[in-house]
This record gives sequence, structure tokens and C-alpha cells, in this order.
Amino acid sequence: MGKFLLVFPLALASHAALAHSGHDSATLFAGFSHPLGGLDHLLAMLAIGLWAGQQGGAARWQAPLSFVLLLALGGALGMAGLALSGVEGGIAASVLVLGLLVAGQARLPRAVGLALAGGFALLHGLAHGAEMPLDGSPLAYAAGFVLASACLHLIGLGVSLPLQRLARALGAAIAVAGVGLLFGLV
Repeated sequence: MGKFLLVFPLALASHAALAHSGHDSATLFAGFSHPLGGLDHLLAMLAIGLWAGQQGGAARWQAPLSFVLLLALGGALGMAGLALSGVEGGIAASVLVLGLLVAGQARLPRAVGLALAGGFALLHGLAHGAEMPLDGSPLAYAAGFVLASACLHLIGLGVSLPLQRLARALGAAIAVAGVGLLFGLV
């Protein structure tokens, strides 16, 4: 846990544009590093885990699982060439909204919460898939970003369960970062 507290501020110092830097080829490592390299993806993935932990019960596994499944679907759509305007703005909004949900320990009806998480997952997946390097293995790349996202969900979940106050404070920080992302300040 102590290592996480030391690494988290460094992660916050990363820049959203770093998530969109090119990799030489579509490999497992390139896919895994994609969500870790940008503040927008990193914070949204952590927030899903934090928020799922606050929900309790089956939502602790349903929210991250549905996010990962729809992230993979969005990634496949992005790799197939589907492009939607406003994806980056939607991703920034996801950071803000998820941060607010965590900070406020918001309890939504399960279907609403899963739909919200799923919608955000599709946006993040579209971005991951669209930014996949052209050379290499799309499957390895997708496995990498799905695995990294699941790991970040688990970290958030692990923090939220024993440390509710810390989870709320992290949620507030994530929401502030979301505002910065929306206005191009971060």
C-alpha cells in the first residue's frame, strides 16, 4: 500500500497526451502501457475500481467486469475504424464524473451505474483501438490495454475497501483533474 501512495503522485504528474504517443508496433507491452501513459485513462480506470469498492456487494465485481468487456468492444470498434467526434471530451468528462461519484460516495441504481461505466468504457476503448500502431498484433495490443485497465481497477478497489476516506480524497482529486482535462489545463 505504501508503494502505491508513493507512485500515485508520480502518475498524476503524467500528461494526458502521453497516452497517445506512438509505439513502434502493436504488442502486448504497447497495449499495456497505453492506459498507464496518460492521466485521462489512468485516473478513469482507478476511479472505476474506487467507485466499485464503495458500492459493495456484487457491484464490486460487476462494474469493473462490465467496464473491461465494453472497453474491449470499444477497442475492437476503434481498430475497425469507427471514429466518433468528441471522444477525447467524453474521456475527460468520464474522469470528472467518476471522480465526483467517488468523492461523493454516490450510490446509483445498479443498472444506471453499469450503463454509465459501460458508456465511458466504450469511449476509452475507442481511443485505445484507434491509436493502435498499424504494425503488429491487434489481439496482443488489445489484451495489453484490457489487462492494464483491469489492474488499475483492482488497485482502486484495493484502496477503496480499507481506506474509505482516502478513496473519497482520491475521488476529489480525480474530479479536479477531470476539470483540468476538460479545459485543456492538464
